[in-house]
Amino acid sequence: AYSNPTARPPDKQILHIFSRDCIAEFSLQISFERRGQGSRDSIVLLPAVWCQSDKCKMAFRVMSINSLKQATLLGELLARSFSTGPKNIGFIGLGNMGHPMASNLISKGHKLHVFDISADAKDALKAKGATTYDNVSELSKASDFVVTMLPNNDIVANTYDSILAGGINTSTFFIDSSTIDPNVAKAVQQKVKAAGATFVDAPVSGGVPGAKNATLTFMVGGTADEYETVKGILEGMGKKITHCGGYGMGQAAKVCNNMMLGISMCGLAECMNLAIRLGLDPKVFADIINASTGRSWASEINNPVPGVIPTAPAANSYAGGFATGLITKDLGIASAVATTTNTPIPLGALTHQIYRTLMAKGLANKDFSVVYDFIKNDKA
Repeated sequence: AYSNPTARPPDKQILHIFSRDCIAEFSLQISFERRGQGSRDSIVLLPAVWCQSDKCKMAFRVMSINSLKQATLLGELLARSFSTGPKNIGFIGLGNMGHPMASNLISKGHKLHVFDISADAKDALKAKGATTYDNVSELSKASDFVVTMLPNNDIVANTYDSILAGGINTSTFFIDSSTIDPNVAKAVQQKVKAAGATFVDAPVSGGVPGAKNATLTFMVGGTADEYETVKGILEGMGKKITHCGGYGMGQAAKVCNNMMLGISMCGLAECMNLAIRLGLDPKVFADIINASTGRSWASEINNPVPGVIPTAPAANSYAGGFATGLITKDLGIASAVATTTNTPIPLGALTHQIYRTLMAKGLANKDFSVVYDFIKNDKA
């Protein structure tokens, strides 16, 4: 409503916001109150209309904010939240996970702006209608939202440094879906905030199948209002969007989840190997597991024994899927934060060492279910 954050607004101003899915008109009355010499000015937003239609179900809360700059930013966020039409979304990182995630956003009608260090990865999205960029700064300036899906702490930090160095639109909303150290996520958030924009961490679970089928689970770290703002975007790529708490808490949830994932895959591989050596048919035993208390994501989706699940990486020489290098990185993060919090993780630490051994054997690019080959001693 106001482009000059230092100017005094009129005593009353009506800001009209329309929802594409609702005929209701939302009017916010902005009242300027001066509380006396030496006190801060307050801008109070009061709801004129509440809409509870099936399509819309939006409601305003009475809130006070302390500056016109905050009011301007809030207006931009509200406008983005209420608009359910196509948005300009930047996507940085088009690997095994990023490519299908970006593709799903295109299928939802959004305008995608994409970047990857691989020209082939960019061209694959360009063929689906995305606009490609040679640098992340220009991409971010063209986007209302920017999603980053990158391999590790350093690449995430360096990417955001490059974005910020080129200057950003303060209205751009950054969403990092990489799996990184919670403390790195907090540090990036502080840098983005200092530049005037907004950042949340929103790592994912569900693997490549979840990315392809738009059934990912997103774990969001940020304020409640920021969570509501990004939820609609994330729903284009996933089916469960959970607010985990403040900045870094999405990453905290993801790191703990992935430690459990690594432990469960090692346990499954060990038990499948024992069952086979005892004479059980692997498919029969897999069916028993999935109908019993041993059931897990690994057993249902990514059984490590070749031939048990035709679509699993094990059926394709462990190609694709979730790379051993990435689970090793995630287990390293878990070990690091466990050390800083003085938390014992005996199973997590052992699992980390098992995967470090696989790395030493040159299996970094194989799906992490390749641990079965190691346990059954084919490649030891």
